[in-house]
Amino acid sequence: MNPLIPQERHHPGEGPGDGTLAVRAGLPEPVKHEPTLPGPVFAAHFHLPGEPTGPYTYGRDENPTWTHLERAIGTLEAPGESGVETVVFASGMAAISAVLLSQLSAGDAVVLPADGYQALPLLHEQLRAYGIEVRTAPTGGDAQLDVLDGAGLLWIETPSNPGLDVCDIRRLVAAAHAGGALVAVDNTLATPLGQRPLELGADFSVASDTKGMTGHGDVLLGHVSCRDPLRAAEVRRWRKIVGAIPGPMEAWLAHRSLATLQLRIDRQCATALGLARVLAEHPDVTGLRHPGLPEDPSHAIAARQMRRFGSVISFELADRARAERFLEELRLVDDATSFGGVRSSAERRGRWGGDAVAEGFIRFSVGAEDPEDLIADVLRALDAARKAVG
Repeated sequence: MNPLIPQERHHPGEGPGDGTLAVRAGLPEPVKHEPTLPGPVFAAHFHLPGEPTGPYTYGRDENPTWTHLERAIGTLEAPGESGVETVVFASGMAAISAVLLSQLSAGDAVVLPADGYQALPLLHEQLRAYGIEVRTAPTGGDAQLDVLDGAGLLWIETPSNPGLDVCDIRRLVAAAHAGGALVAVDNTLATPLGQRPLELGADFSVASDTKGMTGHGDVLLGHVSCRDPLRAAEVRRWRKIVGAIPGPMEAWLAHRSLATLQLRIDRQCATALGLARVLAEHPDVTGLRHPGLPEDPSHAIAARQMRRFGSVISFELADRARAERFLEELRLVDDATSFGGVRSSAERRGRWGGDAVAEGFIRFSVGAEDPEDLIADVLRALDAARKAVG
């Protein structure tokens, strides 16, 4: 048993474990001579004599490859539940937009995180243009509670990106539902193996599957999962209206990638926590954040609601020059945006200009490399940056 990995809550008789779920989720019933995971279905239309009934009529509405993937993701989001519906999208932002724009109308108020994904402010502008009041508050300290009164929807992002603050999902859900508000949780950083928002009471679990869910940096995809069939139908209708559909090849690649989700996530989470422990002792590193560290401000809440603590670390170096030289010196880490992939990546997040972070702030996504190799590379790059820049 690896002490760095939070052990999944799985005991005999409680149903399959995470690895079994990931490998088997969404597969069709076996048919002799047919593949276990059918290939992508490329179809703009389907044979449809007579009345237009049945699941597959036109390619913008449904596709068998989406169906397999949606069932697979639903299984991971809420194991053992038959009533959860999942809708897949062409990107994470398409999934986010679908929830917000299908559930809110002119005159409604929405609460969004002030420290969330940097594309959210683009949605602020669009929501206000539609006559929707936008309120914001930070993730940490459950601060969104302070602006929740009278809102129609609460949007939670926990852990937050890139600051890695955590809020108490159960507490926020209880308060929101008491006031008649829906709750959506952006679960991108955690994945369903790290946290299951629907089990914690949320109405929607949303993610950019571009990140950890698919994990190879080669697919743009997103999804929305919820228990309420009427809400799911509204989200699905929005997908049809705007045409934010995934390609069948992307959906098939995503489903194939899910089979290794537990293997990838466990390796990445374990290495991330090990690296965070090393960085905590390094004199050049300040502002270190990782919810798995016992000394992290968010650890107590994270330990109550997260099953794994994620593969992302954030920290600060002295200034922009030191951060950029550190990134240049890394040999096993790509200087790239995004996170959750099998190849480690890092970036100076301030280069985008949309996050309230210091010039030397680094978001580091831990991949599946050998932990010893990755940690040695990071320490060498830190030393080289100090010598080069001072």
